[in-house]
Amino acid sequence: MTYCIAVFKSRSQAADCKILLTRAGVWCELIETPARLGLGCGLSVKLMRRDYARAKRMIDARRYSAMYGYMQL
Repeated sequence: MTYCIAVFKSRSQAADCKILLTRAGVWCELIETPARLGLGCGLSVKLMRRDYARAKRMIDARRYSAMYGYMQL
């Protein structure tokens, strides 16, 4: 199964994003941001690829200041 992650530089914003998506019925989980991205102690929100478009719209609408971007795993 292919996953996507929404990468954040802020742990609190990543946690808020998870709550937002979970309340909307989107499966997601918090994971440590992959070390290869070099973002220190950030968290990312892991999403199933099939939910990416819907989740991206919701995340982008929230305009998180510490949102780094999206990545496919």
